[in-house]
Amino acid sequence: MQFTSTRDPNVRVSFREAVFKGLSPDGGLFHPIETPDLKDLFRSFSQSQSFAALAESLLPHLFPEEISPTVANRIAERAFPFSPALKRIHPDGQGNIKILELFHGPSCAFKDFGASFLAAVMEEFLKDEASHAVILTATSGDTGSAVARAFYKRDHIDVVILYPSQRVSPLQEKQLTTLGENIHALEVKGSFDDCQRMVKEAFVDPQLIKKIRLTSANSINIGRLIPQAFYYIWAYANLSPAEREACIFCVPSGNFGNLTAGVLAWEWGLPVKRFIAATNINKVVPEYLQEGIYKPRSSVKTLSNAMDVGDPSNFERLSRIFHGNHAEMHRWIEGIWVTDEETLDTIRRYYNTEGIFLDPHTALGVRASERYLKEGYVPNPNCIVSLGTAHPGKFLEIVEEATGKRPPLPAQLQAVLELPKQAVMIENTTQELKRFLLSTFC
Repeated sequence: MQFTSTRDPNVRVSFREAVFKGLSPDGGLFHPIETPDLKDLFRSFSQSQSFAALAESLLPHLFPEEISPTVANRIAERAFPFSPALKRIHPDGQGNIKILELFHGPSCAFKDFGASFLAAVMEEFLKDEASHAVILTATSGDTGSAVARAFYKRDHIDVVILYPSQRVSPLQEKQLTTLGENIHALEVKGSFDDCQRMVKEAFVDPQLIKKIRLTSANSINIGRLIPQAFYYIWAYANLSPAEREACIFCVPSGNFGNLTAGVLAWEWGLPVKRFIAATNINKVVPEYLQEGIYKPRSSVKTLSNAMDVGDPSNFERLSRIFHGNHAEMHRWIEGIWVTDEETLDTIRRYYNTEGIFLDPHTALGVRASERYLKEGYVPNPNCIVSLGTAHPGKFLEIVEEATGKRPPLPAQLQAVLELPKQAVMIENTTQELKRFLLSTFC
């Protein structure tokens, strides 16, 4: 599998090159040129197959010239000591909704899958090189903590994380600012969109490119996006035959990397009937799907903060997949947006009726799934798999506001609460970021 830029079809790079470049020199995102047909492989997967074994099987089929079965085994074992889980919930008088729990990794968020895979791949590719890489990444919440945990104390790699001041939860901030060592946290006086813009501009800065080997661990990095496709495939393998006949995935969406990964799995042959792009009031993509006009704008702060994105990077990849055809994209993706009030109501309702805690992002996806079933969208699914993106313990204050109770914290979250914050405050300019990078790594 080779990759090209979403902006210049003449660009061609290998998987290894795409992983370490992060962003194409023209500012575009790397995207697969080939579309492998993996239908037969998908049919061979069963409920007894572990997630790591599934990933190990997929990698040599996707990258036969770069990842051998032996290397695939090493990468999968190092990357995935944790697994998703699939749990059915019971919406009032409605259909079959299952939550794909993606929060059983080290940072308790779905980003662990992509970050851990990327760390294992980079470690494999760098082990014979006497070189150093700097990972530069922006986060609206969970990406930073997942990347920090995945790359902590990795040889030959430093990580610089930009996050918007006052716009991540206290626990999220603790997770990404308390490690130290090779993890550098920059608290930006601005929004996530500012952080993302600064990272993109740094990747095309000639002086930085010349002096520092920069790469990214955001979903703009195809090496983080590819493994996110794997849990759609795992979930499908764990459905009943009847559920597989008409399955829809509902994806809480901010920067749209997670949804793009699911669409990639569909392109490879996963027989999904449709996707739901569930957003908060930062509803740029749902509006595009309804109206056919893409109107990015500044993000608005919400309770589902990891989804507060007003100009999602991965829309560029989605547009390329569907050849810029709005009608074709809307045929396969339905956009539904959910308010903070609806999110709180969903958290409260599922705690009161089923005794389960939902984080605001997962709750938003569940609410969108319920609306899809209630309002008669087409096709009518036998099952909606709604992605559970984070452990409710990462959003203690919001969950407590909705339920009056604090969810129990997993051990890996409890451990960071008492650690001191280590972050550098900077202005929301690329020049400030550039100054930090050059002074730290040159």
